[in-house]
Amino acid sequence: MSRSYFGTDGIRGTVGQSPITPDFMLRLGHAVGKVLRRNGAARPSVLIGKDTRISGYMLESSLEAGFASAGVDVWLTGPLPTPGVAYLTRALRQDLGVVISASHNPFADNGIKFFSAKGEKLPDAWEIAVEQALEEPAAWVDSASLGRARRLQDARGRYIEFCKASFSQDLSLRGLKLVVDAAHGAAYHVAPDVLHELGAEVISIGCSPDGLNINAGVGATSPEAIVKAVKEHGAHYGIALDGDADRLQFVDAEGRLYNGDELLYVMVADRLAQGQRVPGAVGTLMTNMAVELALKKRDVDFVRAKVGDRYVLEELIARGWQLGGEGSGHLLALDKHTTGDGMVSALLVLSAICRTGKSLAQQLEGVTLFPQTLINVRMQPGQDWKGNAELARVQAEVTAELGDRGRVLIRASGTEPLLRVMVEASDAALAQSCAERMAATVRA
Repeated sequence: MSRSYFGTDGIRGTVGQSPITPDFMLRLGHAVGKVLRRNGAARPSVLIGKDTRISGYMLESSLEAGFASAGVDVWLTGPLPTPGVAYLTRALRQDLGVVISASHNPFADNGIKFFSAKGEKLPDAWEIAVEQALEEPAAWVDSASLGRARRLQDARGRYIEFCKASFSQDLSLRGLKLVVDAAHGAAYHVAPDVLHELGAEVISIGCSPDGLNINAGVGATSPEAIVKAVKEHGAHYGIALDGDADRLQFVDAEGRLYNGDELLYVMVADRLAQGQRVPGAVGTLMTNMAVELALKKRDVDFVRAKVGDRYVLEELIARGWQLGGEGSGHLLALDKHTTGDGMVSALLVLSAICRTGKSLAQQLEGVTLFPQTLINVRMQPGQDWKGNAELARVQAEVTAELGDRGRVLIRASGTEPLLRVMVEASDAALAQSCAERMAATVRA
């Protein structure tokens, strides 16, 4: 069954336009509550966190009312990173975790993500069950059975301690000057404190949210800000998170950026250096071929999942592996957390730096990324790109031209009306020209 509302990572869109409206959120909370009760929870309880968007207040109250109408109790954390909600859902034995966030999107967008009682992304089947419940008539509980709402006052402090626990007790960040950029998002009051309490000298940018400035020229999707700040302050490294802090970008003192593919390799290499067994790692269809080849040289198997960190998670669980991630900076270490966590991932990379005494550049010697060109083409509603004969013809030509020197990936975004055309090749100019030729057939 196809889904009408859920995309790659929950439900997302522009505030005030369907489905990101208060009336839909009330219906959504009610429908999710019905699904929870059908799945055996007699008196379900859910945890709701959010990022710093001004629309979060409106959507939070609507969801709260929807849950209460279905007999579900609600705990409210206020602004908290997405992985913080996942952690507290598990720690507090909640039946479900809910995050109000549009991640790296601008403030005018918002969305909803869900986590299971184990703090994991939920499968497609659960999302389909919710969409089916949305089509059913409302079934309000009686007054005595209505859900209650309360605020969790120490959510931030609990999550800070969780993050710090992922950093080895034998290591310290003393002597490191770090810039942290929270994208004016959910980690604005978490990330600086975590790094400071572990001993680092911390300079903060992107930590002054006003409800309208999330991801605006700062954070993981605008790394120019962290590069500039690192150079200005003479810092050793910079850590840039996105609006809900489930992904990151690293930058060193020279201004070199390190994406999620490279950071995944560093995390694997650090485990190997400690004598730990790493049977394999999971990337996505977008993961750079150079990292795949480098891991295989170290006898670490590599598997590609569909794009989206929950698909990486599903593959890791199926294989019993621990490490995976995406080039965008969503990284998973399942022995540390059940979901992608930008702050925990940053601490694992910093652990490798402190433990080895080697810079990131030194640890990645010999791993030279293949040039990638990614072109996002905006699509009209209902546009059938799969049936585009000209695109198919040009794609076949490009594939033949690249041979074993590269690869092509074309896919629709799960969160925006975009077609993503990616070409990876041993030569940057070749990748660019091939991607442009294919993108032109869709624009036309």
